[in-house]
Amino acid sequence: MSQPPTVPPFAVISGAQVQHALRDREAQIVDLVEATYLLHAAGESVNPPSHFLRFPDRPASRIIALPASIGGQAPVDGLKWISSFPDNVQSGIPRASAVLILNDHDTGYPFACLESSIISATRTAASAALAADRLTRDRQRPTRVGFFGTGLIARYIHAFLTATGWSFDEIGVHDLSRDSAAGFRDHLQQTRTDGQITVHDSAEELIRSSDLVVFATVASEPHVGDPAWFHHNPLVLHVSLRDLSPEIILSSTNIVDDVDHCLKADTSPHLAERLTGSRDFLRGTLADVMTGRVTVPTDRPVVFSPFGLGVLDLAVGKYVYDETARAGQLHVVDDFFSGTGRKPAQDSTAPPPEAARVGRPAAPR
Repeated sequence: MSQPPTVPPFAVISGAQVQHALRDREAQIVDLVEATYLLHAAGESVNPPSHFLRFPDRPASRIIALPASIGGQAPVDGLKWISSFPDNVQSGIPRASAVLILNDHDTGYPFACLESSIISATRTAASAALAADRLTRDRQRPTRVGFFGTGLIARYIHAFLTATGWSFDEIGVHDLSRDSAAGFRDHLQQTRTDGQITVHDSAEELIRSSDLVVFATVASEPHVGDPAWFHHNPLVLHVSLRDLSPEIILSSTNIVDDVDHCLKADTSPHLAERLTGSRDFLRGTLADVMTGRVTVPTDRPVVFSPFGLGVLDLAVGKYVYDETARAGQLHVVDDFFSGTGRKPAQDSTAPPPEAARVGRPAAPR
């Protein structure tokens, strides 16, 4: 006889704990992201549209809500709440901050709140590393990588690439901020990265000299517009989604993580759809490639544009929760929920209480 559901204890997991749970687990997280993509493609998830909170007095800033639900053997529901305030960087604090709420599958009760900027960067980097592997299996494996945008996401993507077997003869770096580009170069040197590191003064130099191009900027509209820069048919991890002109998108093979999610919010693929009135320029999803439903041609640039699915945050967040619980390190807030001892509903056929029979007004609902 199954036990009735109970309210789960509520735990808070700090950024330091998240980092500890994910340290040196890049290969496992890439496998987890791959499995989650396949669950999503099989209809074993719910991933509604992201909701954007924007501010008329702060047009460059936003906070995004990503609700999601994963089925499978370890079902979980939840929400990522992530902010992007670019002006933070000038004050010496990170641009992005986030929390992730995990909800119990059976009761709906939240059972954990996790610091999530690390989780978000991790799932983004794992998705990029997975795409780099899957989209080059029938192409010559890139040996020259270029990073356009050199913040936290670029560092995570580089870490995931190297941890999953990639090595590069040349690493190119470009950023509108010379200080950021120099900082990323220094970071690469400190990690004892193999290969020659070059800071490029122009976007064209970076792209033309790279077989694998990683866009990890905060661009809000296209700023790279010449398809000729891509005539050497590189693989482009278009992580920041709004860097490329519609003309570049239309001259490339396009793979996305989710069609409906990616073609909205003025992403580069969305602008291409508006321009053509069609989605025919899309080859398919990464899951289509993984399952063999789509093959990737070798005679065109390949652009992977991942919108970033909330189900990936849930999967990585649940992994962190399980690892932290297994280590006995959960910080549980015992009295977070009050009034959880609700009695079972009374039999509706029973006579009403005395107060109701004498005409006393019912309590408001």
